[in-house]
Parts: sequence; C-alpha cells; structure tokens
Amino acid sequence: MSRPLPLHRGVSGMRNLSNSNDFWDSEVKDKTEKEDLDRNRASDQSYLSLSVGSPRSRHKLTVLFLKLSLVVIVILALTGSFWWTLSISTLSRGHIFHGYRRLQEQLVLDLWDIGELSLGASRMKEIDFCPEESENHIPCFNISENLALGYSDGSEYDRQCGQGSRQSCLVLPPVNYKIPLRWPTGRDVIWVANVKITGQEVFTSGSLTKRMMMLEEEQISFRSASLMFDGVEDYSHQIAEMIGLRNESNFIQAGVRTILDIGCGYGSFGAHLFSKQLLTMCIANYESSGSQVQLTLERGLPAMIGSFNSKQLPYPSLSFDMLHCARCGIDWDEKDGIFLIEVDRVLKPGGYFVWTSPLTNVQSFLRNKEKQKRWNFVRDFAENLCWELMSQQEETVLWKKTSKKNCYNSRKPGSGPPICSKGQDVESPYYRPLQNCIGGTHSRRWLPIEERPTWPSRSNLNKNELALYGLHSEELNEDTTDSRTAVRNYWSLLSPLIFSDHPKRPGDEDPSPPYNMLRNVLDMNARYGGLNAALLEAGKSVWVMNVVSTSGPNYLPLILDRGYVGVLHDWCEAFPTYPRTYDMVHADGLLSLETSQHRRCTMLDLFTEIDRLLRPEGWILIRDAAPLVESARALTTRLKWDARIIEIESNSDERLLICQKPFFKKQAM
Repeated sequence: MSRPLPLHRGVSGMRNLSNSNDFWDSEVKDKTEKEDLDRNRASDQSYLSLSVGSPRSRHKLTVLFLKLSLVVIVILALTGSFWWTLSISTLSRGHIFHGYRRLQEQLVLDLWDIGELSLGASRMKEIDFCPEESENHIPCFNISENLALGYSDGSEYDRQCGQGSRQSCLVLPPVNYKIPLRWPTGRDVIWVANVKITGQEVFTSGSLTKRMMMLEEEQISFRSASLMFDGVEDYSHQIAEMIGLRNESNFIQAGVRTILDIGCGYGSFGAHLFSKQLLTMCIANYESSGSQVQLTLERGLPAMIGSFNSKQLPYPSLSFDMLHCARCGIDWDEKDGIFLIEVDRVLKPGGYFVWTSPLTNVQSFLRNKEKQKRWNFVRDFAENLCWELMSQQEETVLWKKTSKKNCYNSRKPGSGPPICSKGQDVESPYYRPLQNCIGGTHSRRWLPIEERPTWPSRSNLNKNELALYGLHSEELNEDTTDSRTAVRNYWSLLSPLIFSDHPKRPGDEDPSPPYNMLRNVLDMNARYGGLNAALLEAGKSVWVMNVVSTSGPNYLPLILDRGYVGVLHDWCEAFPTYPRTYDMVHADGLLSLETSQHRRCTMLDLFTEIDRLLRPEGWILIRDAAPLVESARALTTRLKWDARIIEIESNSDERLLICQKPFFKKQAM
C-alpha cells in the first residue's frame, strides 16, 4: 500500500469541498473547450471550401488530414505514457505498479478512452437504468436459467458466471426505499420496502433465527419476544456452557473470534454476538424473495451468498474459529459426507462445529428409525474426521476439531476420508469443486485456536508469525501506519460532507461526527487488512468486508488469521451479494492492479458493479495513480455519480477520487 500523504486544504492542496459549484468546474471547462473546438472546425471547413475546387479533391484532403491527426495523437499518447512510466519507475512504490510494460500499454488504451469521451455528448451517454425486475438481481445467480441449462440436484443454486452475466445498467432501489437507520437502531429495525419479502414469508418463517422478527407497519423488528430456547441470548449462552464456558462473553478467552453462520436465518445470532466483539459471517443460498442474506445485510451485518452444493467456499483452509448451523437446511449425511469435509477444511484446528436440528434430538429416534440412521452416519463420520463430540443437549450438538495432525494417521485403515495430497490441498481455492479428502493438513498455518493470541492481540502478529505468510514485520508496520493516516484523512474529508451537505432526515437526530457515519465498508483491494485494523483502532463501529483480488498477491489467510472477515474474488465477475449492500466502497491501488493484467472486463464494467453494491447516498473512495484516477473521473458522469478529485500532495503521482451515489427515486406506477 502506498503511503498516504497529508491532505492539503485550501487552494493549493485540494479543491474547495464546501462550494458545490466547484464540483462541476471541470465539466463546464470541458464544455467551453468543446464549443471552441467546434468553432475552429467550422472555420477550418470554411477555409477548405474556398481553397479546394472539386469534391474529389476535398475528400482526399479530408482523409489525409484525418490520417495525419491520428498519427499525431498516437505519437503524443505513446510519448506521454512512456515519460510517465519512466518517472514512476524511480519512485519507491513498486508494489503498486506491477508489470510496467503492461501498464504502459493499458495507459495508451485509457488515453484513447479519454479522447473518445471528450469528443461530444454522444460519446458521454449516461448508462440507462435497469428494468424494475432487476432491483434485487444478482448476476451469476439465475436459477431458472441454470435449470434450463441442465443443472439440478441443488447445483442450480450455485454461482454460474459466464460472459453474459455482467450487468450493463444501473439498478434502481424499490419504489418506497428509505435510507437505513443508523446503528445501533438499524441492527434491530429495518424498512420493509428495502427488501423483497412478503408478509406471508414473515409470518411463516420457520427456522430458529427467522422466528426472531415481527412485522410492524413499515418496519420489520428483530427484537421480537418470539421464543428460541427463550431467545437468542439464552441460545448462545447454552453453546458457551457446552464448551465449558460461563457465558458467550468468554468465547474470546476460548480462542473464538470469527464464526461462519451457515443458513443464518436473518442474522440474529450474529447480531447478538457482535456486541461481544465476535464477528459472524452469514452465508446462505441465493433466494429470490425472503432472502436470509439480503435481510441480514439490510441490518448492516456481515453476510454473502455461499453454497455447499457442489463447490468449495471462496475462503482459505483453516479460516474460522467456529461454524454454526441452526436448522440451516443442509443434509449433512448426503453425498457421502462431502459437506462435512468442507466444514472441516475451513475450520481452524481446535475450532467448534455447532449443529442444531430436530435430527439430533434423541427422543425422535424412538419414533423414527430413518432419523436414527441419518444421525448415526453424521456422528460416525464426524468421528472419522477426528472431531470430538463434546456435548449434546436437546437439539444442539457441539464438536471440537482435532488440534493434532497425527490423529488422522491413527485411524483404522479405510475409515473416513483420506488426507489430501499436496497437489489437492489448495490453501485458497476459488469456487473449486468439492474435494472428497481432508484439506489444510499441509498448511504452515496449522495452529490450534487455544494456542493463538486472543482477540484483539491476534490482529498484531509478531515476526515469527508473519514469516508464515512471507512477510516482514516492517511491511506490516508500514501498512498499518499508512492505513491510520488514510483513515484520519478520509474521516476529516467525509465528516463535513455527510453532516453539512445533507439535511437532517425527519426524526433522525445526527450524532456528533464521526460517530456511526458508516455501518460497513467494502475494501476491494484489502492487501493485509490495514484499513480494517485502522478503523477498529480509531473506535469506528464498522465492519469491513476485506476482498483480495485474484489478480494480485493473496494475503487473505493473513487477514482471516488477524480476526477479520474477507473473501477471494475476481472483479471481472459479480460479487456474491444483493444490490444496495454497502455504505462505502474503498479501492486503493485496485485500478493499477487490474490494468496490469490481461483484462476480461473494462473499468466501466467494474464501476457498474460498484454502483450495484452501493446503497443510495453511499460513498466511493478510489486512490490510485493520477492518470488512472483522471480516467475514472471521466466515467463517473456516465454513472450519474457526484465526483471530486482530491490532490493528496502537490508533487504526488496519486490522486484520491471521492464519489457519492445519488438517491434516484423510482416513481410508483
């Protein structure tokens, strides 16, 4: 990560943020220059009409003039690009600008894009809005299309990203959409118009955490008095006691910080644990209506679409301290236990698997032999995975994964799945088919959770721990220092914008800035998780989805081991979440990273996806090389974003692009 430099306020350092007219100075200037260019062209044409006789001569002269102009433009573009490449090669920022030759070639293309955009309004056409049926659409998840293509047996719910899966329009919010309530109120109350759910789905929600909600006029409340073992608090307390702890507040002392909640209902389990400094990531299948993931995200809680059907999850091996499934809808006894093998892969050594299901209730075995058979399979298979059955109470069972690798070799021959070979044991798979072997045993990160530093100490790794990821302590320290400066600068810039430019909403009293300005941030190029660490250190009540691009170095295992949540992702594909998910999107060095690769997508494709992910009135922060930021700025008008470029330092080769997505209201029919 490049070093964030102090922001210079005033005329010399950055443009005046308080004057909204300055916001569009660049557009006014472009328009004036365009009119002057049109007059010059008209004058040139007049001169040619006087000096050339026949139409054939005029045509030849025009063609010659256009060819010469094209040659001059190409020479100027190549020269400017080459000079800029030489200038940055002398700087100490090589980790941002990978592949100088590829980047130089890409810059030529970007310069051509800018030239095309400057030719006129016809080339600057704004992107159209999507039709109404797309307001909750997620590219790569189309059940009806997957069924037509022959997918079945659950694989129709899987992510299928083809060339035609990109979305080339802007998603409008629902007709009666309202800006979400600020935390902590927004964790327990959401606007019903913001999500796709019917009253029938609310009243018939059957799973444990789904029952923890009720419909109240225009809102859905998750503070319902409905019983789930006397409430989610008692349920989490029960799990803590099954581990041998006094209550859920002691999870951290037992080494538990991150939890993967499979089929999370509507996130009530994670919402309760959030106040205990536990971070719960919800995953569930794509659902066109009444989506668990969409409602959890609307509450501002961590969630994404994830499926166990046929592919491995996009998390590294040994990622989570606990996996939780409360009537999550997965039949763990199916497909010869391959779903349990995937649970074992992403679970850290010494981690816990909690399963709540009617199938585990001993009393039901007396009445249903089929249930007993299914339960016996899961129990025996878990034993062959070297899981210890720690406790079983009513419908809840708790296992502990082994901390010792030699357990696998001590099993009876032919019992349980084999250990993956080194070739099979990929540490960070990206939607690879499920493997029928035990993964993670070859990882250098095999360390029991009880031997790791507890939270928050685990976020600060020592020299020996960093060596596991190929890092030096100086690199992490530099990233941490840079991220602290960046967060201070971002917050100082956004505080006056959020609390001054926008009128106070009725019934909503603005807190003193910068408290609770944001609920969540999507960090599109997270590197080591520095932004996440800096936000927590600054006391911001916000969680970060740390995304590591498949185009760059993979430090996602480091991010997860620090106690954060994150995912591996290819930004030429749609992110597995619903529209209007995040309050802020942050991209530091992402454009340089993506343009250094052979692209399958354009910068406009990337920005259209950002627009889908961002809620109305949300913010985009893009920090990158100045030419790339200028090129990005030219595209923001097509997306209807309000945009400003901030000069970080007068001699800096980087710029900060701050954008806000407007709130376009759809008119009711």
